[in-house]
Amino acid sequence: MTEAPPPIRLERCGYVGRITLDTPRKLNAIDAAMAEAIMAALEDWRHDPDVRRIVIDSSSERAFCAGGDIKRLHTLVAAGEAKTAHHCMQIPYRAMLMIAHYPKPVVTLMDGIAMGGGIGIGAHASHRVVTERSVLAMPENIIGLTPDAGGSWLLACAPSTHGLRYALTGERMSGPLSVVMGFADTLISSHKLDALRKALNDCATGEETSVLRDMSEPMNSATDDLFASGSDDIYALGALDPHDGIPQLIDRLKDVAGKEGYDWATSDLDALERACPFSLCVTWRMRQLLHSAARSLDDAFAFETHAVGHLIARPDFAEGIRARVIDKDNNPRWSPSAIANVNSAEVEHCFS
Repeated sequence: MTEAPPPIRLERCGYVGRITLDTPRKLNAIDAAMAEAIMAALEDWRHDPDVRRIVIDSSSERAFCAGGDIKRLHTLVAAGEAKTAHHCMQIPYRAMLMIAHYPKPVVTLMDGIAMGGGIGIGAHASHRVVTERSVLAMPENIIGLTPDAGGSWLLACAPSTHGLRYALTGERMSGPLSVVMGFADTLISSHKLDALRKALNDCATGEETSVLRDMSEPMNSATDDLFASGSDDIYALGALDPHDGIPQLIDRLKDVAGKEGYDWATSDLDALERACPFSLCVTWRMRQLLHSAARSLDDAFAFETHAVGHLIARPDFAEGIRARVIDKDNNPRWSPSAIANVNSAEVEHCFS
């Protein structure tokens, strides 16, 4: 039996320890093996004085990391191994937190697609780079999950009400928008990535920020134009009922959908109608919990881990992956099929 190639490539370049995600046919979907390899490399370089910084990038221009290996998780859940699937998901979570708390600078180059688990690997580092080719999102509600991999924390910290909108709809973010949303720090042209890698190889300790600044692209000063006009009022968290916020939000969207300048509201309604009703309620509750007290990224991972353990054991998770990834009929049969029928006690149990 042919041994599978390693999921990452490791390289020492000057003062850099470079980790290149290298399963391009799977769009670098992260699984336990990739996460363990990342953690082993980080541990090896933790106390190496010749490694001053870490760079994490991808061998593919198409994707940094398109998410978790959900096909593998589907196989486990379908075989009645939901607990095993949950354990497999927690290993990448540990790698993500290791990146977030690493004592040396970590520069992530989120060129191409970075979604779900890709956000967890790329968007908690100390120096986060995107390009004009970057596409970031947390679309877990459409497969019966909830934004995880620390994504719930990033969305909770995003400006104004936009984090709630992107958490519920899973809408994609461009490179510039991901900087404004707090998912990245620096926008750099993809044509400069090789030059950036070389500069990082040779620069002195602590110079990472200045190197990135010198190569960055100017952000449009009119950053408000990156957001849908009027969405602030619709998604205002304080004006939504704590218990019936999602039905109320849907009614608000229906009131403006079709009006001039509100094309985005029609798209949002479509996204919410395609999403798993139970997942939307869990995501709503997660948002409330992360805003209820002084929380941290570690708190978010703890909430997510507990919630995901319940969600993958529900029929919606296997059904969502079947409809979106396996059969691709895009016609999931959710249970329940409507938000009005979601059991609030069961939602609360996801966080108990």
